[in-house]
Amino acid sequence: MFSSNQNWKRAACPQHWPWFMCLVFWLLLGNGGLEAAEYRVTDSDTGVKIETPQLEAVINKKGYVSGVCRQTFLDKKTGFRDPGFGLDIVDWLMEPGSDEAYRGKLDKGLPYHFNDMVHGNRPKRSIEGPQICTQARELKPEVIRGKDFVAIRQSFQYRIAAPGKQVGSTWTQFLVFPVGKRYFVSMDRIDTVNSSDGLFLRIDMPGHIRHTEGDTFSEIYLSYLGGDKGLHIPSSEFSESFAPDARFHYLRDKNPVPERFIRACRLRDTETGKAGPWLAGMTLDPDVVYEAWCHQRGYVCMIQEFGARPIKAGESFSAAFVVGYFDSIEEMQQVYDEFKGATALNVTEDGWKLVGKGKP
Repeated sequence: MFSSNQNWKRAACPQHWPWFMCLVFWLLLGNGGLEAAEYRVTDSDTGVKIETPQLEAVINKKGYVSGVCRQTFLDKKTGFRDPGFGLDIVDWLMEPGSDEAYRGKLDKGLPYHFNDMVHGNRPKRSIEGPQICTQARELKPEVIRGKDFVAIRQSFQYRIAAPGKQVGSTWTQFLVFPVGKRYFVSMDRIDTVNSSDGLFLRIDMPGHIRHTEGDTFSEIYLSYLGGDKGLHIPSSEFSESFAPDARFHYLRDKNPVPERFIRACRLRDTETGKAGPWLAGMTLDPDVVYEAWCHQRGYVCMIQEFGARPIKAGESFSAAFVVGYFDSIEEMQQVYDEFKGATALNVTEDGWKLVGKGKP
């Protein structure tokens, strides 16, 4: 546990001391306003719990893994939690095209069906698996403790592949929780052992939304649809299931690349209906997003895919995100613009830094 010494300094500097003695004492200890604010890490056999003055979150080690565990992401300002199955959750490596010609030869978990309400009409095929969140079963999150942040690094090596493809591509994820913020910064990266004309990674961003007739949220905001002001979708639009490419669908090949790529839902109290904060997932380089869904299938499915450009074995691709709570769309935009253009995240005990296009 790292904590500010501010209160301790006040207690340790008696009021009867001359002011200059207190000043010297304070300077020797350092400027309390610049020191790390309080955070706590609790590491157990099942997961890692992170607490800051603004947030709580759990990263699972076993079971449903990757990203932040479902309904553990607590906004201490409002008392709201994420309403879905987790945040920045990770699936398979895929590419455009059908697997119908060899579907019968695929390992369980790799076949990809389409022309249905779950996956829509666009043919895709899994290149490596399994689906990390449900089938990896166990990850080993590494805790990185910084002065004013705490971070998680976790990774997984894919262990099954389509015919003619190699196994062993590596997924790496960083989750950085800066003290003083109501959001975390993350990155998902793939180091591939396969060449492809359009390899992409499928994730949930920010995460799916569980609800009953819209009781957990009042609206969804998609910055990349609906023109300059984005698209506001009332929860009533998700009362019945529809395919992912039927409505509210983004495809880089057909849609113009937007200025910002923000997906957010306005939470509300299920008992009182009182409005809560926005829970947003922001992809900091809009150009990396290949496809994004926002459709109803018993819950609001917020699948997002990034990459889908030619890549050779031995190369890598990544995307960087901000996920968290905001009081307004304007606040989201301000944070987005601060980090805009980043595609990767470097983290050591000395600090964290977003890098990528427009980022040194």
